[in-house]
Amino acid sequence: MIPHKYVLRGALALAGFVLVSPLSHAQEPEKEPQRPMVYEGAPGGWRILEEGQPPAMIHATVEDMKRFREANGYAHHSGQAGAQSELNYHGGIGGIGVETAPKIFLVLWGSQWSNDPSGEATILENFYGGAGGSSWLNSVTQYCQGVASGTVFCNGAGQAAGNPSSIFASANVWRDNGSAAPRRPTQSQLAAEAVRAAQHFGNTTGASNSSVQYVIATASGNNSRGFGSQYCAYHSATSSTVGNVAYTNLPYITDAGASCGANFNGLGPKAGITIVSGHEMAETLTDQFPNGGWLDSSGGENGDKCAWISSGQGASADVTFPNGSSFPVQSLWSNAFNNNSGGCVLSFP
Repeated sequence: MIPHKYVLRGALALAGFVLVSPLSHAQEPEKEPQRPMVYEGAPGGWRILEEGQPPAMIHATVEDMKRFREANGYAHHSGQAGAQSELNYHGGIGGIGVETAPKIFLVLWGSQWSNDPSGEATILENFYGGAGGSSWLNSVTQYCQGVASGTVFCNGAGQAAGNPSSIFASANVWRDNGSAAPRRPTQSQLAAEAVRAAQHFGNTTGASNSSVQYVIATASGNNSRGFGSQYCAYHSATSSTVGNVAYTNLPYITDAGASCGANFNGLGPKAGITIVSGHEMAETLTDQFPNGGWLDSSGGENGDKCAWISSGQGASADVTFPNGSSFPVQSLWSNAFNNNSGGCVLSFP
């Protein structure tokens, strides 16, 4: 096991790993992933989940975040701000650190999606369809690429992360249901599905995938190991013949119940669906190929620092998007908040 204080050093050493990572295929025999490393620090962020795969950035469960805050004397409203530095730029991977013209593609993987008891597919489509251009997501635009490593405030330099209203469209959904997905998909199998998605959508070059993220959503009862106990979701990236591909492993969130947001802050039994998917979307926008984007000194991203806040500044809440739809979301870290002191915000600027 690696002590947490060495995690970021190890992460930086592996930052270029995504460029050479092997690509596995979903048809390969299912195998147990490597046990996640144990850390003494924050429960979310950088992890090695499977041997031979690049780092994954995990979203901590409600219980893990609560234990962390209690152990460190933080109030539930304080996020990780009490002990963590502001986000700073980590130099990018192949020059890419943020998504400057982002597009989200949703993959409903496997014939198992014929059973969707919580209606998660429709919720995800509506959520992604409304989030672009919202004041909630706009905090990502303060982060950029093309600046020096260690930069904290872009101040107009470089190329900013984008928040266009066109971030998602109905045509950006692939119902890949011709056959069953693996019963417990590994990271390598999820990565391979992301590459197939890129090919399906015609994104067949590194340039066409340089500002794109693929959400690989699995059906009820068909989630990756560790879901609900070690994480709620994660994002990572893989190298391939179509370039570096950024993707999110999004399990069927309501399967985990309260561990991944059911009824969190009184926001309803399906609140975790959009809290978790929004967390991963915003983190990929600001750290597309982990971990070359924007992270704090412990390896936490803009979502990790504000995960599962239950009261006070930055508490999870329903927000209304420009198209009039309303969804539960968590706050996102803003370096600029409170006169550049930093904090968790539901709206920016």
